[in-house]
Amino acid sequence: MKIEETKKEIEELVKQWKELKEALVCNDYKESNNLYLFISKYDLWYSKALNVVKNILPDRKEDFILLYKNDKRKDLNASNYTIFDALKGVTRGGTIYPAIAITNLIQQKSILKACLEKFDTKIYNIQAVLQADIFDSELDSARYLLKNGFLRASGAICGVILEKHLSKVCDDNKIKISKKEPTLSTYNDALKDNVYDTMEWRRMQRLGDLRNLCDHDKKKEPTKEEVEELILGTDRVIKTIF
Repeated sequence: MKIEETKKEIEELVKQWKELKEALVCNDYKESNNLYLFISKYDLWYSKALNVVKNILPDRKEDFILLYKNDKRKDLNASNYTIFDALKGVTRGGTIYPAIAITNLIQQKSILKACLEKFDTKIYNIQAVLQADIFDSELDSARYLLKNGFLRASGAICGVILEKHLSKVCDDNKIKISKKEPTLSTYNDALKDNVYDTMEWRRMQRLGDLRNLCDHDKKKEPTKEEVEELILGTDRVIKTIF
């Protein structure tokens, strides 16, 4: 399932919760047709919601389950009455506790909303890891090309990595780039004093000069040492500047 589809599913589950809650809010709970509506829809909602919690907030999975059903209790009372009890019409001394079931349902909604709030952060972390893996792979290619004497190609790869990374750093820090075709220098200037200081800006200028030597300057050939410096600098940037 795509990321946006997953997020929409969570949002839909939060919306469906309101209908479930309304089905529990009634005076004559045992006789209400609303109870049948609740029973007919809750199981499917719970299964989907539990799967979301398990994948996004696994540390809250047991809490979510216990609000639904508690197999560990020794007796039944208002403090351990669950939604499962409400589904089965369980009573104690002729008393059923719909208000407790509603409270449990509200807590389940809170956990589900916490999943929604964490979703974007979790996806961002996954994307960051994947991007880091891609950059590491590309750097390995640059090292291989350097080892085999393809200095310009090796440096060009580093330039692409740097531009992609600094572009993402600008996006993550909500720094707008007005230039239609931004360069490494464009990103470096935009990040100065916003993400890093003048010293880092100068280091990035140096990497930009080395990249231009490999990619654009046809009058002078880059040396092995210069490309090695560019590779090391690129590796440092993608691992330390966010």
